[in-house]
Amino acid sequence: MCGRYTLLADELEILNDFGIEQAIDSYQPSYNIAPGQNVLAIIHDGKEKRAGYMRWGLVPSWAKDEKIGYKMINARSETAHEKPSFKNLMARKRCLIVADSFYEWKRDGKEKQPKRIQMADRKLFAFAGLWDKWQQEDRNLFTCTILTKEANDFMSDIHHRMPIILPKEKEDDWIVSGRQDPGEVHQFLQSVKAEEFTAYNVSSYVNAAKNNDDACVAPLAE
Repeated sequence: MCGRYTLLADELEILNDFGIEQAIDSYQPSYNIAPGQNVLAIIHDGKEKRAGYMRWGLVPSWAKDEKIGYKMINARSETAHEKPSFKNLMARKRCLIVADSFYEWKRDGKEKQPKRIQMADRKLFAFAGLWDKWQQEDRNLFTCTILTKEANDFMSDIHHRMPIILPKEKEDDWIVSGRQDPGEVHQFLQSVKAEEFTAYNVSSYVNAAKNNDDACVAPLAE
């Protein structure tokens, strides 16, 4: 599960880190990115990488109602290559979803403690994502979902699922490569090894998506 994350880096840092040539239209950092919001994603258009915004929560091109997106913020990597909603996207519509930390809630009895999770040795990273274009009359909607997998040893103490974070050297492979077979893409994801994480407790202030300031990431006093 991945239901909230942050992106606090400045625009130039993102452009340099991901090798993007063009400026990001209307870039806005966020302390509390939530499903249904616009998120920064990177695709390859066949010639170059491009960064822009998509709505988080996949609305497949064939969907009758865009509200389905609220049920499709994540996709299980173990079965995405077999599911009708994701199979074709695994072959041809893969994206990077840019972040610098994510939140997860650790259950402690009846309570859930929110934690901010970061990469141990780098600031910016990218979730492996899928995207699609939904059209209705003269309206075009671009949406995406984050692929997840079973938690590694570090994350299993917090939650049984985790987002797939691509190693730096595999980011371009994910969006640029010519892989068109969903099964081959599945194998690629299975080969991705999780890097080291760090985590600390934050306030339940982050639980409300409307809260979006530095209090979301402030370490909780022990």
